[in-house]
Amino acid sequence: MRIEDIMRKKVITVSPSTSIGEALLLLRTNRIRHLPVLEEERLVGLVSDRDLRDALPSHLLTHEDDDMILQKHVSDIMSKQVITAHPLDFIEDAAAQVYEHKIGSLPIVENERLVGMITESDLFSSLIELFGVNRPSSHIEVQVDDRVGALAEVSQVFRDAHVNICSVLVYPAQNPPQKNLVFRAQTIDPRPLIQQLTDKGFTVVWPKEGGSLL
Repeated sequence: MRIEDIMRKKVITVSPSTSIGEALLLLRTNRIRHLPVLEEERLVGLVSDRDLRDALPSHLLTHEDDDMILQKHVSDIMSKQVITAHPLDFIEDAAAQVYEHKIGSLPIVENERLVGMITESDLFSSLIELFGVNRPSSHIEVQVDDRVGALAEVSQVFRDAHVNICSVLVYPAQNPPQKNLVFRAQTIDPRPLIQQLTDKGFTVVWPKEGGSLL
């Protein structure tokens, strides 16, 4: 899945000369947390709700310059080094960017123009769909040797059992060079499938005996 499939194309933006007070009102009115800053349609910065909170006067103390702070421009507090992504990037790459840089959003830029926006919430929702956990399904984990064809052999058991696979993940097992294949299978009762996998000589590491099936 690519970013263009999930990005928000209608993005609320501000200019460098927008006041802090105006930006704060935009965030609260639209229930958003980030505002790209554009100058002549070019992305020059990003201002977040945290940036605005840090700049705002204290609610406990009154200062003579409180109104002056609200009239200051967002250019005074915006982040100028903005991490961006391209519409054709994969969402897992975008998720890695968000995780690595500990940011809450990614402006999407194409040909130096802002074309969209994604947030960590958008990425989380998309990954939930990719993993298939938003549909009735069962978690089945099979340990296999790290060799060519192992995934196909396990998948054949699912096919023979007429059980559809919602998603599959592969990650290293605790005892390399083996790997764990994590399936979301479209069945509420996976016990017959687990029995068939066991009969074929595969090691089912989840569900364990007596453990939850979901």
